Amino acid sequence: MKIVDVPQTGNLGLTVTYSGRTGLTRRMKATTKNPNSSAQIAQRSILRQCAQQYDQLTDVQQAAWITAAAGMKSRATLGQSGPLTGLQLFVKINASLLTIGAPSVQVPPPVPAPSAMPVTGLVITNAGNTIRLKLTASNSAPDGTMLWGCAPENSGVRRVISPRYLGTLDSPSSGAIDITAAYTARFGVPPAGSRVFVQVNTNESGYEGLRYTFSARVPSAS
Repeated sequence: MKIVDVPQTGNLGLTVTYSGRTGLTRRMKATTKNPNSSAQIAQRSILRQCAQQYDQLTDVQQAAWITAAAGMKSRATLGQSGPLTGLQLFVKINASLLTIGAPSVQVPPPVPAPSAMPVTGLVITNAGNTIRLKLTASNSAPDGTMLWGCAPENSGVRRVISPRYLGTLDSPSSGAIDITAAYTARFGVPPAGSRVFVQVNTNESGYEGLRYTFSARVPSAS
């Protein structure tokens, strides 16, 4: 239910408070489902591997990560954030690298200059009940650019819900990048009339850029 109170977020007893679409909201706390999917298991393995690798670094190496992390802030919650720890930065960088299949690093990489995102939109076609999803692109995206997707939603949905990592982007062909296989491998073929959301972001040296969101409605067969 919607409540009037001081700004807050998180668990308190049997309730959860969060900032919802209509304002401050509180609900009963529910047990999160844990299907132990292959994607979940893989990501947990990466996080565990990163934590173990940090523990094996020398004191000098850990000190370098601590120094680098001191100048980086956590994501703000209710307008508040703080510096990362050396472990947090190490896991953040290396988990991102391992997710895209790149090797982990033991030395903090320099923060790269922001790269332009050449992806400009999502186009979905349905020719003879063969549905294709393509990203329009003015150029090749930087190496390691990540693709995210959400399960098909009703046409009226206008926000991203639970995006999942689908892989990295290929180079465009004739101004488009075909992401049909990557999307359907995770969510199946989206039905006509549904709305599809995808996101892309750069991943350079383990530093992930802002996600760009694109959506389109699956047309009826032509």
